[in-house]
Amino acid sequence: MDNDITGSVLKLGDDIDTDSILPGRYLTLSKPEDLGEHVMEGYDLHYKDKIEEGNIIVAGSNFGCGSSREHAPIALKAAGIKAVVAKSFARIFYRNAINIGLPLVEAPVGPDEISENDTIELKLAEGSMINKSTEKEYSTTKLPEFMFEILENDGLINYLNKTRFDK
Repeated sequence: MDNDITGSVLKLGDDIDTDSILPGRYLTLSKPEDLGEHVMEGYDLHYKDKIEEGNIIVAGSNFGCGSSREHAPIALKAAGIKAVVAKSFARIFYRNAINIGLPLVEAPVGPDEISENDTIELKLAEGSMINKSTEKEYSTTKLPEFMFEILENDGLINYLNKTRFDK
């Protein structure tokens, strides 16, 4: 995984719950690509049509609240979302996303000033975000080293398989 991620912004507000990200009726699906086909249907039935490979979601507070279902971050990643930036995340969603290899970045300041279709660059190792459309820079929370290792291995299972067999 690259420590720098650049993409076009899709903007969302506060309190986007897991049922908005992936409605419960799709929890019987198990293939990531099938889940990705229904991403954000609980928020807007046609939201998926806006998503392009490599988009970055920028949202307000409490992104991923609701249930602890792992399907929601899997659907985002499978739909082509490269990362999610928010003022804050529901803790279980945060950990589920990291565990499946989807980078999440907390930015207490910045999401309100970023607009739909802006291009942003996330510098994960430095803990910063640059709005390339306005050249404004914001501080973000830096991920702990062990989370970088999980993301670099595209998720916790791959990380554990690698580290278990490398010893």
